[in-house]
Amino acid sequence: MAEAARIVDRIDARPRWTQAEADALNARFAGVDAGTMLKALLAEGTLGTVAVVSSFGTESAVLLHLVAQADRNTPIIFVDTQKMFPETLEYRDTLIGHLGFTDSRTITPLPEVIAKKDDKGLRWSYDPDGCCEIRKVEPLARAKDGLDTWISGRKAFQSVTRQNLPRFEIEDGRLKINPLGDWDKAALDAWFEAYDLPRHPLEAQGYLSIGCEPCTSKVLPGEDPRAGRWRGWDKVECGIHTASTPLADPDDPANQPVF
Repeated sequence: MAEAARIVDRIDARPRWTQAEADALNARFAGVDAGTMLKALLAEGTLGTVAVVSSFGTESAVLLHLVAQADRNTPIIFVDTQKMFPETLEYRDTLIGHLGFTDSRTITPLPEVIAKKDDKGLRWSYDPDGCCEIRKVEPLARAKDGLDTWISGRKAFQSVTRQNLPRFEIEDGRLKINPLGDWDKAALDAWFEAYDLPRHPLEAQGYLSIGCEPCTSKVLPGEDPRAGRWRGWDKVECGIHTASTPLADPDDPANQPVF
């Protein structure tokens, strides 16, 4: 009897999702178009608590359009770092209204953290990693705290650091879905044209990847689409996307972390 009680009282602290489940989803939806995949997943209700995280950048409208076609009640999360372009905030409102979403959530940094760690608002100029941490990473972590699954707009072609991007991966025990992981620029442009989707107003000026205003510059012809982010710094990601799969061979010296 005592043994049975111990089993009942045991807390299950296992992750909500496992890598095996992500692998099974990758196999199940191999060759299935992103729109059909999203409609199936959102209709099944097997994703748990799910939301889309969107930067409302130059390519965001495609993913948001696909999600709207599947379920307009899907929550949309946007992190306003309080360093955004005014055009991005306007674009957010334009797309939410145009696509008919019913649950739009804007997350901001904690005022007390900003007062303590960036009271002059200039941390981006000498510590971009630290700035991203307090203005984007921490707020998004709060927003994702109750999520089982989140949908990302990452695409492999955007940068060499995003190559071999799976549709389904595990990050901190959550399922992370990258519906557009295998899309290229031509496919995105064709979708914009086919559905007459609004473009980000800064794209025509040469801003191909748009983040915070101080750390975003125009992309020159032939450059990586994300070359305009943190130009001049050895930095290619804000930190919200972390490694989610184990090293292929942890005993291989080439795969050991460098401190």
